[in-house]
Amino acid sequence: LPAPLRDCAPSGVLVARPMTGHRLVIDIWSDVMCPWCLIGYGQLTKALKELEGEIAAEVRWRPFELNPQMPPAGEEQEAHLQRKYGRPAEEGAEVRGRMKSIAESAGVSLSYEGEGEAPPAMMWNTRDCHKLLAFALEQAGPEVQTALKLALFRAHFNQRRDLSDRSVLLDIAAAAGLHREAAKAALDDPALEARVIAEEQQAWDMNISGVPAIVVEGKFLIPGAQTPEVYVNALRRVAAKVRAAG
Repeated sequence: LPAPLRDCAPSGVLVARPMTGHRLVIDIWSDVMCPWCLIGYGQLTKALKELEGEIAAEVRWRPFELNPQMPPAGEEQEAHLQRKYGRPAEEGAEVRGRMKSIAESAGVSLSYEGEGEAPPAMMWNTRDCHKLLAFALEQAGPEVQTALKLALFRAHFNQRRDLSDRSVLLDIAAAAGLHREAAKAALDDPALEARVIAEEQQAWDMNISGVPAIVVEGKFLIPGAQTPEVYVNALRRVAAKVRAAG
C-alpha cells in the first residue's frame, strides 16, 4: 500500500477483534502532552464522520511517553523544547501559532480557556495518565476511555492543570465516569503499570518512534497527524483488504 499506510505488526503483537461488516478497530499510540495527537484525533474524527454508514470504528488509546524521565516537578514547556530541540524562543512561538491554526481547522483547541493571564505551559510526567487510561479501557470500555483522554487533553492544553498531581487526575477520572476509589487503587497497581510498560514496548516493536501513530486492525500503521482525506483513503484501503482476506 502507498504511504503513509503500511504493514507494521510483528508476530504476537496486538490481536484485534474480528471485524463485523465494515467495523475497524483503531489503536492510537499517543501522549497527553502531544499537541499533534489531539490534532490527529480531530482529523480522524472528521474522517470517520465522512465515512459514516460506510465504516465504523472502535477507537482505543495506547501509551507512549514522550518524556518518561520527566521529574514530578515537571518542566516549563518552552524551556523544555529549547533544551530538547535547540530551537530559539522566536521559532517556538511561530510553531505554536501554526499548530493552533491547524488545530482549529481540525475542530480542536490548543488555546488556554481560563480566566485572566494564562499560566506557563508545562510538560509533566504522564505515566499515571496512561495507567488511568488503561484502567478506563479495561473497566469501562473504549467510549469512556476516549472521554477520559479528551478530558486529559483539555486539562493540559486548555486549563493548564498539573497532570502529575494524582488528586487532579482523580478529579478528571471521576468527572469522566470512573469510580474515584477504584481509579485511585489502579494508580497503585503494579500489574497495571507493567501492562502500560508492555504496551509501550509494543510500539517500539512495531517501529513506532513518534506519535500519534494509528494502527488499524492490529496490522496497518498510519503515522503522524494526517489530513481527514488521508485517513479516509487509508481506512477504505484497510476495510477492502480485510474484506478480501475474510
